[in-house]
Amino acid sequence: MPNLTAEGAILGGNAAASATAWLVAPFRMTTGEIVRFYGYVRRMKFFLTFSLACVAAALAETATDESAAVLRAERDGCVAYLRGDADRIAKFLTDDYTLTNSKGEITTAADDIEDAKTGSVHYDVFENYDMKVRVYCDHTAIVTGKTKVQGHAQGKALDIIVQFTDTFVKQNSRWRLAAGHVSRLKE
Repeated sequence: MPNLTAEGAILGGNAAASATAWLVAPFRMTTGEIVRFYGYVRRMKFFLTFSLACVAAALAETATDESAAVLRAERDGCVAYLRGDADRIAKFLTDDYTLTNSKGEITTAADDIEDAKTGSVHYDVFENYDMKVRVYCDHTAIVTGKTKVQGHAQGKALDIIVQFTDTFVKQNSRWRLAAGHVSRLKE
């Protein structure tokens, strides 16, 4: 019978014994060693499970916190447009912001700020709803939803509902609107 102890493998027992000795040697433990080993395994399993749960919770909180921050920025932007507050609109939009409106026209941050300053666009209602947020890498977010708009633009009455897609970026720890696209919904 071949010698299957670790010592036999080290001392040069036959080739089969040497090849399998490293597999068998760890299982030649006393009862006390086995109890300590399984206690160690249980503690490590608990530690790893706890660590993974903490990481998952932290990641989930971050996404939720960022989503809430993006929605706050979106709502603050609506209030700025509703009040015609040019300064708040300027802080809400990135410098290179563009909007593709429901007519396919492209407007910029400068256009929106000027409209607010001159009062050429006035809103009685500017309300977003049915919003969904997707956050990517804590610095980019997409918001989709609907906007109800009532008011006047260049002397014409407005009373529309649009579907929108807004792209936000985080700049200097603040969410700002970089691009938007709206499509008029049938009434």
